[in-house]
Amino acid sequence: MLAAELAGEAARIVDHWTEYSELNSVLEDLVTSIEGALGDAFVGAYLQGSFAVGDFDSHSDVDFIVAVRDELSDDHVAALQAVHKRVYGLRSEWARHLEGSYFPVATLRDCRQRGKPLWYLDHGRQSLVRSDHCNTLVVRCVVRERGVSLAGPSPASLVDPIPADALRREIGDTIRDWGQQILDQPERYRNRFYQGFIVLSYCRMLHDLVDGRPGSKRAGATWAKATLDPAWSALIDRAWGGRPNPAVAVREPADAADFESTLQFVRLIIRESERYAEQHPGDRPARPDTSHMP
Repeated sequence: MLAAELAGEAARIVDHWTEYSELNSVLEDLVTSIEGALGDAFVGAYLQGSFAVGDFDSHSDVDFIVAVRDELSDDHVAALQAVHKRVYGLRSEWARHLEGSYFPVATLRDCRQRGKPLWYLDHGRQSLVRSDHCNTLVVRCVVRERGVSLAGPSPASLVDPIPADALRREIGDTIRDWGQQILDQPERYRNRFYQGFIVLSYCRMLHDLVDGRPGSKRAGATWAKATLDPAWSALIDRAWGGRPNPAVAVREPADAADFESTLQFVRLIIRESERYAEQHPGDRPARPDTSHMP
């Protein structure tokens, strides 16, 4: 029985975390193993990302955070490295789609500590590295407002409220700073995975900026198709259709025409985010001005 192989005969299988029983078995194994590795240092574990905001499917990453009492000791990190290596080797493909970070509770609660490196498991990896990837206001907001509790107290008790204006500033900064990196170093992103990922991420970020709260790539793509010039709809559809098999797509070259269109799309979203910041601080903007679009 797959569930028994993944979580052990005596494991408690929780069916309500997600609609995928096999993923639930992987998560039960993961959380039980993390609790065992951390002991009293463990506070709680939570799903964030698409499985928290609701727009997930069988191709979604499984984004999580683990709250811990303090900075992890070397012994704790070594034990967690062994956990993640073993879980990565489980028979379920979900085990290769886990991504998340370990937050000391003081860091998780205090928005001023965003950007501080944490122990982080990247998607498709089996070992932890130091990264600020998850240490953002967006992640805190999702965890606080919509996080799925795998173990531990309510996530709202661990994260202070996130002001909408601070969230918007962070989103706007990410649109600009990551966009400039993409435009300055396009070869770094010229593969089929990143080409689609960039388009969907920029749809989501502009939508989140307008909405004042974190959403999903699906919601962002739907909104962008309804709001931006219809000429972008086909590019957005192709980005969505290219989501399966990211481990293969990252090794394949991007379509040359789509990649150039993606760079133009990034430029558009940067301009629209700047226009939003100038004209509609704290408010929902009018339909974006796309008269300058090709």
